[in-house]
This record gives sequence, structure tokens and C-alpha cells, in this order.
Amino acid sequence: MRLTFLGAAGMVTGSSYLLEIGQKKYLVDCGMFQGSKAIAALNRRPFLYNPADIDGVLLTHAHIDHSGLLPRLCKSGFKGPIYATKVTAELCSIMLPDSGHIQEFDAEIANRKGQRAGHKHVDPLYTVEEAYECLKQFSPVAYDSEVKLADEITVKFREAGHILGSSMVEIWVTENNETAKFLFSGDLGQPDQPIIKDPAIIDHADYIVVESTYGARKHEISDPVELLAQYINASVEKGGNIIIPSFAVGRTQTILYHLHKLFKAGLIPDIPVIIDSPLAISATNIFLHNSQEYDSEAYDMLYKDHDHPLSMPQLTFTKTSDESKTINKMDRPAIIISASGMADAGRILHHLKHNLWRPECTVLFVGYQAQGSLGRRLLEGIKRVKIMGEEISVKAKIYNLEGFSAHADRDQLIAWLGNFQNKPANIFVVHGEQDMSVPFAQLIERQLGISTYVPRYGDSAIITGRNWQIEPSNIATIEPAVQQLREYLDEMEKEYADFRRRLEDLVAGNSGRLLDVLKRVDKIRTFIKKTLSDLWS
Repeated sequence: MRLTFLGAAGMVTGSSYLLEIGQKKYLVDCGMFQGSKAIAALNRRPFLYNPADIDGVLLTHAHIDHSGLLPRLCKSGFKGPIYATKVTAELCSIMLPDSGHIQEFDAEIANRKGQRAGHKHVDPLYTVEEAYECLKQFSPVAYDSEVKLADEITVKFREAGHILGSSMVEIWVTENNETAKFLFSGDLGQPDQPIIKDPAIIDHADYIVVESTYGARKHEISDPVELLAQYINASVEKGGNIIIPSFAVGRTQTILYHLHKLFKAGLIPDIPVIIDSPLAISATNIFLHNSQEYDSEAYDMLYKDHDHPLSMPQLTFTKTSDESKTINKMDRPAIIISASGMADAGRILHHLKHNLWRPECTVLFVGYQAQGSLGRRLLEGIKRVKIMGEEISVKAKIYNLEGFSAHADRDQLIAWLGNFQNKPANIFVVHGEQDMSVPFAQLIERQLGISTYVPRYGDSAIITGRNWQIEPSNIATIEPAVQQLREYLDEMEKEYADFRRRLEDLVAGNSGRLLDVLKRVDKIRTFIKKTLSDLWS
């Protein structure tokens, strides 16, 4: 058997793992890379296998960093089934066409700019139509039911507690009369999340592929709902808006649930709540129609108290772009929830453009922010950002509410792994940046006494029963953090020419000291370029 790590290795996004058993080949997830330009460029790399040779895909959940390359896989020749839970299939039916629309739009913009610069034509990664074609290959499966993929391969989807429909995947594989059990955690949720059931307890596996998004961090101890109320009240008191960049699927519905309870308890003022994301609106409708998947608390609210946890009189959905534009003309504070969750694209950019410069406003991040994303840069304290070609001064309050994360933290992951009665042969630690996955792997070995390995992009594990060895990748990659430095330098270079012209205008007609300033600026630029070049060479 061979297990190859094709994404979410040394980074969070792009989840995809190829499991080869004899002549059979199955993918677990086929996700999109998200974040900086360098990371997103991985989406256009040729697949490290022939898509037509893949027998099937096992999809853990609908988030784009796990499902987003499925249409590209299908258009490249994959004809097999895509196994997923019922709700995951429903969510993908809105998310993948939406992603296709984004690919078409981005390609159109790139070609418009590229034509003027003489660049080659750029095709979209895939189109809306190709996304719809891919959906025909989905094969919904029920939680906890065994699915026989072949005589030697059986799988079972288990509750992961991340978003509605999310799953872990158990795979029993027999080769040469030896059976090994693999467990792919997918994205493992925090226990006691609203609406979502807790992750299933599993007590046996030979090999575990576990996520580590927050593998070296414990979520904030403060009650995130209390902080949410505190930040809303403070902003409203000053007359400002509360802007919440939120993932359309999962996080938006969690925030609605908590706002519902805060309004009902009278803990926040009666102000409008606006969901400004067509995808989030569609996803919320899917949540509304799948109450059979709710946890007991949300189910009781709905059927015993007749109080829907995702409904409130303050709530407004804006579907059209014209409706979206009117939001920024409102003369009273509002809570505006919009996508994307990392503030890299979509309608959220308009709201940030109109509110970041206002000190009375508040921006609340409620989910993971990838390296290079605008959300990450805002959290890191950047003071000026360029949005839609316009420079915006950052004066709004910026907060990160990690407690709303749909990912388990370090202690929760360790507690979940502690349920295994027999020690696995190895745990592969994925879906985390290096400063999360490496310390987490060390913690597993120290506390649980289980062997671990943190794979790089393209690494393969050769497995026979409970024996394994690594065939290291020979694919050249650049660390995301180093690549981010490159991209920052590129931005500096683009702005430098304009900056220098302004200095020259200032120096014109003057002599001596101002001219010396110009020379010093040039020397500083040269020094920075050489230092960074030495760093990554």
C-alpha cells in the first residue's frame, strides 16, 4: 500500500491524499489551495497522477479547501464516484458552482489586464458548467454504514463535528492477507459546538491522518459569546458597524445561532443583522432543511420550544449586488456578515473598504486566516491595505474570536486521540502550518507515546501491515512564509517607482539634505532586496 500526501502538508489548505492498494486508487479529498498567490498557484500544477486512473473519491466535507479541485479532477478525466454524506453532497451542489463562477471571474479580470500587458490568455481553473457536471458523480452515503468499495476495501463515514455533514473516514484495507485500518480525521470539530454533533469517538486504527490547524494552540479561555456581545455593544455605542468576514458554510450559521440567543436575552441592542453572501444564504437554507443532523440542544429548541435557532426578526438576506450596495448607505449601526471568511474576495471587500477607515467600526474574525490572506495581514496589525485598487487606512478595531473556530485545539485533539485503546502504528500530522504541526507531533509522541510523521508535499508512506517507511518527495517547494516575503517585496517594488517620483518632485529645486535623503532611500531599498535574496537563496 502507498499513501501519498498531495496537499495540506506543511500548510492548511489543499487537502488531498492518494491511497493505492494494488491496482486500486482512491483519493481522500481533493481540495483547493488558498492563501497567498504562491500557494494558490499550486491549483494549476499538473496532478501527480492520471485522474482517469482514480477509482473513487472519499470526501470528508464540503469546504473548498477539501472539495474545491473536484471539478478540475472530473474535467481532467476522472469518471468514478465521489462518496460523501447527504448534507455534504447538498452543500457541494451550491459551493462548487459558486467556486466555478469565481474561477471564471478571476480569469476574465486576469485576461483583461494581461491583454494590455501582452500576457498569455488564462483559462479558468474550471467553469460553472464543469462544476455542475462534476456534481453528477456524487454518491451520497449514510453515517456509520459500511460501504464496500472492492473485495479488499471497506469504508465508513463517521461524524467529525466540524460543519453539518462533515465526516471522518475509516478505511479497512486487506493486502497480501494483512488488514490495516486507516482513519482520516478530516477537519475535527470542537466538542459542544452549537447545532453540530460532537466528533465520534473511535478507539482503534493502525494509521491516523490527523489535522493540526491549531495543534500548538489552545483556544481562548474567555467565553467567545460574551466577547462577541462586548464588541458589538462597544461598536454600537460609538455608532459603528460590526463587520464579520465569515465562511459561508458552518461559521455563518454558528454566528447566527449565538446572535439569536443574545438578542433573545437582551444582551445586545436591537440592530439589523445582514447576511450579505448569496452562498451563505443558500447554505443557511440547507441547514434549515436538515434538522435531522442537529445536535440535541438545537433539535429541542426547534421542536420542543418551537424556536428556530437560525431565525430572528432582525435578520435580513441581501441576494443581489444592488441590495448589497445599499448596506453601506445605512444611517444606523448594523452587524454585517459576509464572505469570504479570509477577506480575500467577495462582497466582504466592499464592506471592509467602507468601514476599515472608521475608528468607530469593528471587524471580527471568527475563523482561520491563511498565510498571505488579507484577514491574516489585518490580524498581524497592518496599518494600510489596498482594496479594489484603493489604499485604505486601517483605523477600525480588529479582533480575532478563535473560540468560534470549528477546529479542535491542541488539548481537544490530544483528548480525542487519547481514546484509542491500542496504539496506532503511526500518526501522520497534516493540515497545519509548520509552527502548528511539528509541535503537535512532538506532543503526541511525548504524551501518548505514539510514533508520528509530519509529511511534506509529495511524500509517500509505503505500508505493509503495521510496518511503514517514507519515500521522501523530490518536488521543489517554497515555504509559504518565505514566499509571502517575496510577494511583499514585489508589492514594494511596484509602489517604489511612484514613491521615488514623489521624492524627486519634492527634491526638485532643493539641494543638499533632501537629495541626500533620496540617495539614502535607494540604499535602504538595495539593502532590503539583498538581505531577502540571501534569505531564500
